[in-house]
Amino acid sequence: MKTILCASALAAICTNAVAADSAVNVYGLVDVAVVRETGGSAGDVTKITSGVGAGSRLGFKGREDLGNGLAAIFLLESGFQADTGALGQGGLLFGRQAYAGLQGGFGTLTAGRQYTPQYLTVVMADPFGSGYAGDTKNLMAPTGNSTSRMDNSLKYVSPGVGGVSAEVVYGAGEVAGDSAAGRQFGGALDYKAGPLHARLGYHNRNNGTAAVRNAGNAKNTVLAVVYDFGIMKLHAAYGINKGPNSSLLRNGANPYGRASVPVASSDSRDMLIGATIPSGPHTFMASLIHKDDRGALDQDATQFALGYRYALSRRTELYTAISHIVNRNGASYTVGGSIEGGSGNGAVDLGIRHAF
Repeated sequence: MKTILCASALAAICTNAVAADSAVNVYGLVDVAVVRETGGSAGDVTKITSGVGAGSRLGFKGREDLGNGLAAIFLLESGFQADTGALGQGGLLFGRQAYAGLQGGFGTLTAGRQYTPQYLTVVMADPFGSGYAGDTKNLMAPTGNSTSRMDNSLKYVSPGVGGVSAEVVYGAGEVAGDSAAGRQFGGALDYKAGPLHARLGYHNRNNGTAAVRNAGNAKNTVLAVVYDFGIMKLHAAYGINKGPNSSLLRNGANPYGRASVPVASSDSRDMLIGATIPSGPHTFMASLIHKDDRGALDQDATQFALGYRYALSRRTELYTAISHIVNRNGASYTVGGSIEGGSGNGAVDLGIRHAF
């Protein structure tokens, strides 16, 4: 009993201290959907899954004013599967984001696990916001958690000047005896002026590891533009992917009759055009994405996607989306749009998302 009372008293003291010196916000999102996947090699499948419209999460965000315009900030964000209760991002406790840093007139400097500027550029261009069946990750680089987030990273975001801001990031590979192996770096330039939002993002990832040295670098560059006409927004993006693993081919099947083996493209282009049309509580989404594989197998793919969201309130929405990928020359890209990924070249989802 004494142990319990002491622990309770200590927790109360710590809570009061935090409340007195800083602001800590607890937030989250729960997303669950019914998904029907078609075109898979094992046949069609129906799932109850999570993270379709957006990844389910629980987050803690804090800020402490240090005086003279300087503040300490932190963010811890844990992803989870609402359909099973399992942790997301491969079982990491704070797999979505985990960082701390300083913020002031100079900008923002943070250290930890963070999104890459190039990935944020792709998300900005995507009418589906990197979610639903029409997710850009089905075709456009980056194609997963390993390229959308960086561990062991330092990121700097500048203040905006005349609508222009910049960010740079560096991630240490932490491979003994080889400072280049596994190293990542990138950056972005962002411009906002009235209805126009343009962003140029770049990411460079060394494929070397402790086991495989000097495997070369994957280089991804993307230009994204969104223009708001009021009655609708137009979205466009163009990406250039160079180097080993710069753009993964989903199963590596080839048209020459040999056994299917994993293959990664080392030269490809990504093109997106899309629109979002808001009307009161209704939002309509559409996109077309084309993957132009410039490797020897010429494994191109094109995705067509439509979606609809209905806002029941500011924090709760219903949604549905449908997407289909046309694969060429043995390519096998799949329609994912959820944390679990996809099994075939088509999918339809119907779900609910609640933020708190």
